[in-house]
Amino acid sequence: MTLIMTTQPSPPNSKSTVDILILGAGWTSTFLIPLLKSQHITHAATTTTGRDGTLKFQFSLPKKHDQEPDLKPYSALPAAKTVLITFPLRGAEETKYLVESYIKTHSHSSLSELRSEPREKETDAETKPAFIQLGSTGLFTIPSQSPWVTRHSPYNTTDARGQAEDALLSLGGCVLDLAGLWGGERNARHWIDRVAATKEALSAKKSLHMIHGLDVARGVLAVHGRWEKARGERFILTDLMVYDWWALILGFAGELDVENGNSEKAEKQMKWIGELMQEQGVRALPRDMEVLGRCYDSREFWETFGIMPTRSRISSVIIGGQY
Repeated sequence: MTLIMTTQPSPPNSKSTVDILILGAGWTSTFLIPLLKSQHITHAATTTTGRDGTLKFQFSLPKKHDQEPDLKPYSALPAAKTVLITFPLRGAEETKYLVESYIKTHSHSSLSELRSEPREKETDAETKPAFIQLGSTGLFTIPSQSPWVTRHSPYNTTDARGQAEDALLSLGGCVLDLAGLWGGERNARHWIDRVAATKEALSAKKSLHMIHGLDVARGVLAVHGRWEKARGERFILTDLMVYDWWALILGFAGELDVENGNSEKAEKQMKWIGELMQEQGVRALPRDMEVLGRCYDSREFWETFGIMPTRSRISSVIIGGQY
């Protein structure tokens, strides 16, 4: 097994240091790792199997509370300035165990090596790694939620993933709650049959919020670079757009008809949309925000870190070999 690094890879050990450690090299890493390489940022990534040159790591709590925890999997990981957790943690106990296990097995001195100008007297918060948890905006789906949702809006505090996020925030970490993910193998056109299997199902579809994998990667990098603005904060990430499911399906269904060489979508989903617009008095798409219901306002993240999303508006156009 080797570290995924922008420099010559070396066998992993507890004395290795990288800028960013990705716990869980899944779909997000297909955008993040190329970006890190292009900016010459050292990094390492894990998978449960250790495939494709990643480190083998699988998170789990000790089976018994009185059992001595096995910290060897954590000792094998490199020291990192930022630790990105891409897989869901459930409950405060899981978050605390992961963070505490990693910190216990990595000395503060090794982390100081990553800083270009180490300070003579660094605070505990400055020498500990930054932890980022990727979450979901689904956390904000609760009864009586306001139409416009921000990162400060009420959320489901009984949700196990939300409790894990709260625990990380209390430890000084940062949570990025992501909207629906698209890009690469996640092509929005291919969701039509799943979300609009019947006219009744299509009738219930209202707003949709998305974020492209490249903009997730750019967001992670922005947090890594300006950690003082992210410590202890939860942000919502969308591409600043509120989509209307009907408008998306109306556009993509025709493209799929051309691709498939038939008129199946036009005769089914597109026809349903026309009927629903007539039945519900909708003159044009997209529908009004009041009709669409929940709308996410993610401006604060982009304003805080001084960047903007580069893949706003869901597209089926291939750019640089990817959607």
